[in-house]
Amino acid sequence: MGPSTAGLLTRHGLHTIGAVADTPLGTLQPLLGKATGRLIHERARAEDPRPVTPPSTGALLRRRPRLPPATNSTPTRHRQAVLAVAEQLGARLRKERQVASRLTLTARYADRSTTVRTRRLPEPTNHTAALARTAYDIYTTLGLQRARVRGIALRAEDIQGAERATRQLTFDPGDDRAHRIEAAADKVRARFSAGVVMPAALAHPPQ
Repeated sequence: MGPSTAGLLTRHGLHTIGAVADTPLGTLQPLLGKATGRLIHERARAEDPRPVTPPSTGALLRRRPRLPPATNSTPTRHRQAVLAVAEQLGARLRKERQVASRLTLTARYADRSTTVRTRRLPEPTNHTAALARTAYDIYTTLGLQRARVRGIALRAEDIQGAERATRQLTFDPGDDRAHRIEAAADKVRARFSAGVVMPAALAHPPQ
């Protein structure tokens, strides 16, 4: 409430929230008006019918691998960096049982300038292949083939618990197989180390 409303209540002997809560609604409404009186009476009694919306946990996850000097930066290395951040981001999301609905890719150049692009995922996911596909699409729109790129960062946004997400059913057996392989790889990483299992494209850096 504002200072004028608080002053009005004080002048009528209502100095605390408890006092307002104990005051009959029929007494408050002539003082404050029907709508305001009811609102303050409900809030004083801890009554709020509005749904609770948890704060967004977007922008919590970010991975930024180091790229070689800009003079040696090539589209192949760029794509490898995009895959690396998608791989790390997916593993982190799955470990924390979360999914993302949007991805933001940031490219940092040799002159320290940056380009930022955001895209919504087809569905909330923590599947590395799906994250990588969207990240590649963002990268392609930037036209970085000849750019002197020094770093690529990927950020997950609109994060929610994996149990709340829905997954589009598919008749492609390869999709289920990819998820099973990914789950098995996560178990191996959890037991040994994060780098013990990785995509083949990351195992042999391009020359």
